[in-house]
Amino acid sequence: MFSSLLALVAIVPAFVNAQAAIYAQCGGIGWTGATTCVSGASCQVLNSYYSQCLPGTATTTVGTTTVGTTTVGTTTTTTTVGTTTKTTGTSSAPTGSQTPAAGNPFTGFNVFVPPFYASEVTAAAANITDPTTKAAALEVLNIPTFTWFDQVAKVPDLGTYLAAASAQGKSSGTPSLFQMVVYDLPDRDCAAAASNGEFTIADNGQANYFNYIDQIVAQITPFPDVRVVAVIEPDSLANLVTNLNVAECAAAQTTYLACVTYAIQQLNTLGNVYSYLDAGHAGWLGWPANLQPAANLFTSLYKSAGSPSFVRGLATNVANYNALVAASPDPITAGNPNYDELLYIEALSPLLTGFPAHFIVDQGRSGVQNIRNAWGDWCNVKGAGFGTRPTSNTGYTAIDAIVWVKPGGECDGTSNSSAPRYDYHCSLSDADQPSPQAGTWFQEYFTTLVTAANPPL
Repeated sequence: MFSSLLALVAIVPAFVNAQAAIYAQCGGIGWTGATTCVSGASCQVLNSYYSQCLPGTATTTVGTTTVGTTTVGTTTTTTTVGTTTKTTGTSSAPTGSQTPAAGNPFTGFNVFVPPFYASEVTAAAANITDPTTKAAALEVLNIPTFTWFDQVAKVPDLGTYLAAASAQGKSSGTPSLFQMVVYDLPDRDCAAAASNGEFTIADNGQANYFNYIDQIVAQITPFPDVRVVAVIEPDSLANLVTNLNVAECAAAQTTYLACVTYAIQQLNTLGNVYSYLDAGHAGWLGWPANLQPAANLFTSLYKSAGSPSFVRGLATNVANYNALVAASPDPITAGNPNYDELLYIEALSPLLTGFPAHFIVDQGRSGVQNIRNAWGDWCNVKGAGFGTRPTSNTGYTAIDAIVWVKPGGECDGTSNSSAPRYDYHCSLSDADQPSPQAGTWFQEYFTTLVTAANPPL
């Protein structure tokens, strides 16, 4: 399976008579549509996976770029991702500083507490009658949590949050840092039993995603004084390491790579957005057989994107339950020497040659261990508690910060088998039931996270 990792073949587009309209796609790996543009526009390469008809002219020099080699056992696969094209002409990409600040991007900034999650927590605390539990729940209001932008409709809120973060920074004299999750790939969650994404590849998904990223860029641009830390597309790249045997993932591979590449390239132009690609967790990519293929994938994508200077590293354990450092191995981890996130990071880091080996680790629901029947159980696991508070004082040079990426209390998925987007994992015996739809508030689960928090709130 791993010898097929990143089996991207440079495909020469078939000859077509039609010409692509201004701003339409006109090339890229796997593209078989029009490769010339209407009068007044030229086909300009934005990255190896996507060329677009933009106003103006371009001079093109084409050559082959090899971005990575995967070796597993006795099989070696060299991955060629397409052509390298230099263009001149009009570009829609914003401009910004290409020199990131030295050191940990969290240092010297106050992490902004997102108002939407704060409103959810406030409402949840009001529904708790026990005064001790209520007081503990209200402590969550002071803990910074990432904001997920999993629909285009939520993107305009980003500007509102950044304006508030900017004002707070100016008022306090210490600049603000805003934490966000970019999460709207077409055919998202390709290996899940049910996808909750809004875009499909078959229905203009890639172009829709590019527009989604463009809207995010437009919201961030007016606030260069706010530092942004972005986790890029949870689960996406990890699926390309281990799940290419799943038809939906094999079909989505090229699109996922194109979209993630576009996201990190466009965010890189802003000069204040530090990106961490999602890297699954110890129970997924931490298995010894998965480490080198994962490192190859991250490095290859990074280099083919032009090694964007504001890609800071990788995010692990997003929305999962693994400890950073486990007191002892959970029985479900038997056979994997990398049974916690630190062991996973220490095993992966030396393999990331040419990729920035810095990490952030989600501990938002990792306060209680040994509560799952299997390592792959992810949906509203019973008995989970809030974990270690976010901090940049991690004690490990490779780990920039412990963070809370998953907003505790927002449901992972519904246990109602007749409901839309039902996933059977939400009906397993170690999943808290009954549970509402993904993303909606799960009051009982939030209360458990509060009461089981370790350290206590």
